[in-house]
Amino acid sequence: MTAKAVLLAAGRGTRLGAITANYPKPLLDVGGQPIIARVLSGLSRAGIEEVTIVTGHFAELLEAEVGNGAGSGLAVRYVRQERLGGTARALALARDWLGEDRFFFGWGDILVQPANYRNLIRAARLADAAIAVNEVDDPWAGAAVYIDADGLVTRIVEKPPKGTSTTRWNNAGFGVLGAAIWPEIDRLEPSLRGEYELPRAIAALAESGVRVRAVPVEGPWFDIGTPEDLERARAAYRRR
Repeated sequence: MTAKAVLLAAGRGTRLGAITANYPKPLLDVGGQPIIARVLSGLSRAGIEEVTIVTGHFAELLEAEVGNGAGSGLAVRYVRQERLGGTARALALARDWLGEDRFFFGWGDILVQPANYRNLIRAARLADAAIAVNEVDDPWAGAAVYIDADGLVTRIVEKPPKGTSTTRWNNAGFGVLGAAIWPEIDRLEPSLRGEYELPRAIAALAESGVRVRAVPVEGPWFDIGTPEDLERARAAYRRR
């Protein structure tokens, strides 16, 4: 059973400019609720009971707003990434708390319809791990995910050059992992950006023979990275 989750919410959100200069991105309002409140609500409905949120940029504001998670029916705790070093390092801050358990992971600035969390957790029972994927014209801005005929991940290419991918699947930024991810994180080398990136560890996991199932996202997917992304999400939720 997957009852624990880790949400990565430490980043500065530099592409949002002044919008997040003095404010944590996961607290930005979309449709009358902070982004992270929508994520937590969806996780609670999917059966998650305990959540660790990795905070960093204006951590105090985020922690004060979310509190202990009682409003979402969750037990929420926090760990701070004092020195940003990438998403793999952020996840590893929750390693002792997670132990050998399988767990949900996700970014604190990605919005999908809540049913996707339940669908992914269910699909993960049929494999060793699972990641959500969304279909795009060209996954150059995220991570290209290559999938075999059985729906298992064979390869992940982080931020491939435009026009080079032969897959339309993009890493959607959430999934279910188990203890097998920790040795891959330990072996990671820093990327060209000097960061230890979780998608690269998941790619190594799949290439090692671990069965990582790809689960397509149903409905809209919003990665709140730029002011334009934020406005698109807000417009979509206003229409609802």
